[in-house]
Amino acid sequence: MTTHNEAQIERLIAGLNDRKIEVMDELFHDDATMDWPQSRERVRGAKNRRAIYGSFPQLPTITPRRMMSAGDLVVLEASLDYGGPTYETVFIFEFRDGRIEKETAYWSEAFEAPEWRAQWVESF
Repeated sequence: MTTHNEAQIERLIAGLNDRKIEVMDELFHDDATMDWPQSRERVRGAKNRRAIYGSFPQLPTITPRRMMSAGDLVVLEASLDYGGPTYETVFIFEFRDGRIEKETAYWSEAFEAPEWRAQWVESF
C-alpha cells in the first residue's frame, strides 16, 4: 500500500518527467532545502529552486527502482537519464505536514565492475 508521502514522490517524478516543474511548488514547502553533498551545494527556498530547475540545460528522465518509507521519511533509488550520461541516484526526502521539507540527493555515473570481483558477484 502506497503511503501519502510515497504518493507525493510519485507525483514529483511524474511532473518532472513531463517537464512540469511547477508541480514542485505543490509538493515542497516554500522554505524547503535541497542538499547535494557531492558538490557541497544547498538550494534554499522556492525562489532558488525555481531558478535552478528553470535553468537546467536538460531535465533528466527519472526511472524509479525502489522506494521505501517510514513516518516522515521517503528514500528513493532511481536512474536519471540526461539523454547521454545516466546517473544512479539515491534521494532522501524528509516531510513536514505532508510536504517535502528537505531533499538530499546522491548520484554517480554507472561504471563497469572490475573483472577481479566477477566470481563473487552477480550483475543486475
